[in-house]
Amino acid sequence: MIKQPSPIDQTQKNKLILLLCILLTFTVMNGTMFNVAIPDIAEEFQLLPSQVSWVMTGYILVFSIGSLMYGKLADIYPIKTLLTVGIILFATGATLGFISNSYPTLLAARTLQAMGGATIPALSFIIPARFMPNERGKVFGIVSSTVAFASGVGPIAGGIVGGTFDWRFLFIFSILSLLALPFLRKWLPDEEIRSGKVDIPGAIFIAGTVTGLLILITSSNWYAALVSLLFFLLFIWRTLTYDQPFIQPQMLKNKYYASAIATSFLGTICMFGMIFVVPIMARDLYELTTVQIGFLLFPGAMAAGIIGQYGGKLIDKHGSYPVTRIGFLLVIAGSLLISTFIGLPVWIVAFCILVQYIAFPFIQSSTANLLTIIIPKEKTGIGIGLFNLLNFLAGAIASAVFGSFLDLKVVTTLLNPFAQNGDAAIYANLFIGLSALATIAVIFFTVIFKGYEQKNKKVDTVN
Repeated sequence: MIKQPSPIDQTQKNKLILLLCILLTFTVMNGTMFNVAIPDIAEEFQLLPSQVSWVMTGYILVFSIGSLMYGKLADIYPIKTLLTVGIILFATGATLGFISNSYPTLLAARTLQAMGGATIPALSFIIPARFMPNERGKVFGIVSSTVAFASGVGPIAGGIVGGTFDWRFLFIFSILSLLALPFLRKWLPDEEIRSGKVDIPGAIFIAGTVTGLLILITSSNWYAALVSLLFFLLFIWRTLTYDQPFIQPQMLKNKYYASAIATSFLGTICMFGMIFVVPIMARDLYELTTVQIGFLLFPGAMAAGIIGQYGGKLIDKHGSYPVTRIGFLLVIAGSLLISTFIGLPVWIVAFCILVQYIAFPFIQSSTANLLTIIIPKEKTGIGIGLFNLLNFLAGAIASAVFGSFLDLKVVTTLLNPFAQNGDAAIYANLFIGLSALATIAVIFFTVIFKGYEQKNKKVDTVN
């Protein structure tokens, strides 16, 4: 018989949540801060854009695959052990990056960072489901709002630290994560190892599938598409022939689970699409500097950090369904506002961005909470892991698709009759597209979950 985790009191929960938020902030900032350092790294090591892009691409590859792998491992091994290993790898990679004097060393450092850092967002969604079931909506809201907040703060911190000192000093934030380790080991409950096996070939096949897909998205290398397809076919074969496959087919056959992660996927595309396009738009139309662009995003990030926690409380009180719909309505409204007011004074655009920004924690926390209801408890790890993986893929897809759209430069038709024409037209059309995508997502979600919502309303709320 498996020993249940020892209960934790409210004070311990509060300390654990605060510590997780701090770690999440460091991890998310670690990804966004290096965006602003790319030009400096390229100049120091004399790299072409295609070469230096691997500072970010390589990190995303390992990080996204790791988020799925750690989710699966959490179904078997104690979370305390996984987080300990992850934080040590994360800080070790950061230390190597801080002293790196060559590009290969820097890439090795970023790989180590991603291998360890992936534990933090992956397990931050599993910890509330496992140890705080009566407050999971509230905690999911806090976690999601922290991610949104950190994504906006990252470029500002990166610009200030990198501009004042040197890009290597960006690694200091990650090294500091070691300070959290003794507290995590003290406050996380002890768990026993559960029964189960890790399907290593299946994990390799899904990793190859994701790697090929991400390389295709980020570099338009069509050989990568063939590699991805080959690994995907191998993954399908392994899944159908092995008794304990890495991802069990029953999970994907559950239309509610598949629909929930699809809804989150579309919402994340809208969010990261906005974050990707706004800096380009700000530089093109308003000639803002990197730090100024960071401050343009900052009010939205701050609002998401504050209001997102309220969204978590709404989930506990009213359930996931209305909060998900509220999130998508905010995306629709924010995208329409940005499309309409592009070209007007930048402070007006900042307010429009804020409206869309606060939608992100609503969508993330509500869909994560919904997944914990749909997925059997013993499969929570892999279920949340796949949720995280698809969210990272959504970010990569948004960057590639919207980047290709912006390459068109010339627009002959203005889709928003209230928007300004000229240089702003392409951006206005793009945000109309985001609004349409969010509309499709919320209609899809509402139709799929209409009957399920009534049937499980009491389960989805915490009394």
